[in-house]
Amino acid sequence: MTAMATKCFLNGDLKMPASITVKVNGKEVTEVIKENTLLVDFLRDSLRLTGTHIGCDTAQCGACTVHLDGSPIKSCNILAVQADGAKITTIEGLSTKEGNMHPMQKAFRDHHGLQCGFCTPGMIMSALGILSKSRKPTEAEIREGLEGNLCRCTGYHNIVKAINSGAEAIAKAQE
Repeated sequence: MTAMATKCFLNGDLKMPASITVKVNGKEVTEVIKENTLLVDFLRDSLRLTGTHIGCDTAQCGACTVHLDGSPIKSCNILAVQADGAKITTIEGLSTKEGNMHPMQKAFRDHHGLQCGFCTPGMIMSALGILSKSRKPTEAEIREGLEGNLCRCTGYHNIVKAINSGAEAIAKAQE
C-alpha cells in the first residue's frame, strides 16, 4: 500500500489515490489525487488556479467552465481522473506570456461585460467555445451558447456586446 493509500485508509477515506497527468495552460502536470476529486477542485486546490470558480457545484451556473481538449466543459461535472492525458485551458491560460490579456478578456473589460466578476471566467471560456463554432456569431447564437452560464448582475446585454467585440478583435488578429 502506498503512503497516500495508507493515509487515506487511516483517515477513514476509502477512496483510492490515482495518478493523473494533464497539460494545464501549456504545462504538463502529474499529481496523485483521490479518485473522486472533481476537476474544479483539482484545478483550484492542487494547482492553485483559482480563476475557475465554484458557483453551484451542480453544473448549472457555468462559473467553473474550462476548456478540455479545446471544448468548453463545466469542471464541477467531471472527475479529474477523467481528464487524464487531456489538455486543459483555464482563464489563467488565456493571457500572453508577457501578461497581456486575451482579446476576449479585453472586450469584457471595455464593454463592461461584468459587474461582480464571479461568472466572468466561465463566461469568457464559454464565449471562446461559441467562437470555435462561428467566427461571427449572431446575437441569437451568442445567447444560445451562453444558456449554461448564469450571471446575477448584468442582465447579459453587455456580455453579448463584449462577445461581439471580442469576436471582431480575434478575427482582426487572425487576418
